Amino acid sequence: MCDESLIDKVLEEGNILINIKGYADFYKGSLIPAREFGEISTKNMITANIVGQEAVSTAIRNKVIDQTHVKRVNGVPYAQAYKVNY
Repeated sequence: MCDESLIDKVLEEGNILINIKGYADFYKGSLIPAREFGEISTKNMITANIVGQEAVSTAIRNKVIDQTHVKRVNGVPYAQAYKVNY
């Protein structure tokens, strides 16, 4: 998930490249307001790519990621989450 304002962006800093524009179809889909995200079940979520201040904040509030896992590229926060079942 990503902030709507980032859909057509390429974020690059050092060896970090997040090409949202090139993978817009991956990020585009149903636009869900942050306040409604908690209503979506994340129990079946296996991976998550999260980019942008609003998206990252929403993921933290809903315990998808922890603040300690957030990184930044060009000042934009991003994180990835992986769920591993044993």
